Amino acid sequence: MKRLLALTLPLLLLPAPAFAQEAVPAALDRALGTLEATNGGSLSLSLQLLLVMGLLTILPSLILMMTSFTRILVVLAILRQAMGLQQSPPNQVLIGLSLFLSLFVMAPTLDAVNARAIAPYSDGDIPAETAIANAGEEFHAFMLRQTRETDLMMFADIADAPKFESRKAVPFSILLPAFVTSELKTAFQIGFMLFLPFLVIDLVVSSVLMSLGMMMMSPMIVSLPFKLLLFVMVDGWALLMGSLAQSFV
Repeated sequence: MKRLLALTLPLLLLPAPAFAQEAVPAALDRALGTLEATNGGSLSLSLQLLLVMGLLTILPSLILMMTSFTRILVVLAILRQAMGLQQSPPNQVLIGLSLFLSLFVMAPTLDAVNARAIAPYSDGDIPAETAIANAGEEFHAFMLRQTRETDLMMFADIADAPKFESRKAVPFSILLPAFVTSELKTAFQIGFMLFLPFLVIDLVVSSVLMSLGMMMMSPMIVSLPFKLLLFVMVDGWALLMGSLAQSFV
């Protein structure tokens, strides 16, 4: 039983690529090699398992902050607030829309990661370190395209980093906060433009109600149908989704 458990644990620790699966005999050979390279194997495997579980707790947050998800979700939340809708669409719908639109936007980057990292690693052509480095380069290039120069310079000055030879030399420790800052700034700029037409409707409705002496009626209740009508007439969802997707080009 102990021998079977020792052979099974390394198989659970091997990465499972999303686009290609490793053959069972090759995985077994690699597991045997791992066992032979460790003394006893128990302590090493326990530490590896602990490390993997710790990384899995922060991996979703890192991936979400390194993609287009943040900008899209913030814009959709601002749109709901501008229209005066409290829980419609609900948070689950907004997160789902943001996730699938992010997959659409990130499709070229994910394809490049698959071609340079996942597929070669699954075929055994490159080691895990090279696969991780290649995948990081693709995400690094995407984040650089969306990051403002001023934000990069600000965080580089805060970190007292030396002058970089090129933008590709910017480390992730500086690029990540600069990218998130740029994404939030862009999202708020888009949200401001979304707020303007709905704000005009609120002002007009409030002025009309005031002139009619209907001060006890809430302008939000009266203006909400007009906001929905305007948004539907201009095909707002298609315009918004298309504009968000094109903002990353």
